[in-house]
Amino acid sequence: MIDGYRITSDRSEMNIESIHNFISHSYWASGIPIETLKKAINNSLCFGVFSSQGLQVGFARMITDLSTYAYLADVYVLEEHRGKGLSKWLMREIMDHPDMQGLRRMGLATLDAHGLYKQYGFSELATPEIFMENWNPDVYKNA
Repeated sequence: MIDGYRITSDRSEMNIESIHNFISHSYWASGIPIETLKKAINNSLCFGVFSSQGLQVGFARMITDLSTYAYLADVYVLEEHRGKGLSKWLMREIMDHPDMQGLRRMGLATLDAHGLYKQYGFSELATPEIFMENWNPDVYKNA
């Protein structure tokens, strides 16, 4: 625990507007419509970081079948709350969550946080030649 903060996976506590404000300006989901984000959150295992004032200052979600696979997405901590260990604490909470135990594979994509994720067992693809994607980076521009 970090003084003045708490983490919850109670989806009902997530502040959709706050999350949308950050995610819709991110490099990975710029322009995402709020309805699309709501649907994504409703179908994911979510984690929120909250300040003692009740403000949502961080977020992450696992897209998962809760049995074999999970994909980590939409991870952030607001800039003014960085440097306090919140991202590491958030990752520990995610990795220790009971529903994240015994999975065969977890995946994620990142441009700039490889060092963080390596601390929690993530690595470059061992066999990138077997992975494929159907990627539409401009999907939200047409929404």
